[in-house]
Amino acid sequence: MSEVQELIQQGEGEQLEFKKKTTHPTRISRTLASLANTRGGRVLVGVDDDGRIVGVRDAEEERYLLRLAAEHYVQPPIALLFTELEEDDRTVLIVVVAESTCKPHRAQVAEGDWRGYVRVRDESVQTSGLTERVLERQEPARFEQIPLNRHELAVMDYLRKQPRITLAQFMKLGNLGKRRAYQTLIKLVLHGYLRHHDKEKEPYYTL
Repeated sequence: MSEVQELIQQGEGEQLEFKKKTTHPTRISRTLASLANTRGGRVLVGVDDDGRIVGVRDAEEERYLLRLAAEHYVQPPIALLFTELEEDDRTVLIVVVAESTCKPHRAQVAEGDWRGYVRVRDESVQTSGLTERVLERQEPARFEQIPLNRHELAVMDYLRKQPRITLAQFMKLGNLGKRRAYQTLIKLVLHGYLRHHDKEKEPYYTL
C-alpha cells in the first residue's frame, strides 16, 4: 500500500485533512492555523472528502496559494513543508504543518477580521478569547489523552445524555466556581474531548 493510501485509510482527524483543491487563501488559512495551534498535522490536497484521489491540476499553483495563506493570511506566519506523490497518474500534494511554538495563530477570514482556530477531531473550530489565553500558556505536545478527574467525567457523562452544556450548567452540575469550571471545559476542548461553540449568545459545549 502506498503512503497516500495509508494516510487516506486513517481518515480525516485531528492531524489529517483532505482537500480537493485550494480554493482561496482565507479558507485554507483556518485549517493551517488550527493545525499549528494544536498538534500539527498534514493536509492532503487532491483528495476529496470521501477519500477519493482526484489529483491536483497544477501543483505549483497549489503551493503558491498555500504559501500565500501561511505567510499572509495567518498571523504570526507559519512555515509549510511540501511533498508531491504520484498515485494512479494523479498528483497528490502533502502539506505538513508543524505544531507551533508561538501560539496562538489567527487566520484572516475577512478584511480586518482575524480569528483563532484549534483542531477538534476532524474540524477547525473557532476559539474564544479564553481558549487563546490557554494556548498562549501551552507548551508544544501537550495534547495527549489525559486521565479525567470526577468533574471532567461528570460533564462527559452529562453530555452522553444531553446535546449540550453551558458554563452555567456545568458550574451547577459540579458545584464549581466560574474560573475552575471554565478551565475544566477548555482543557477538555484542547484535549479533543469536547467541542466549543461560541457563535450564539451563550457559548456551549458538545461531545
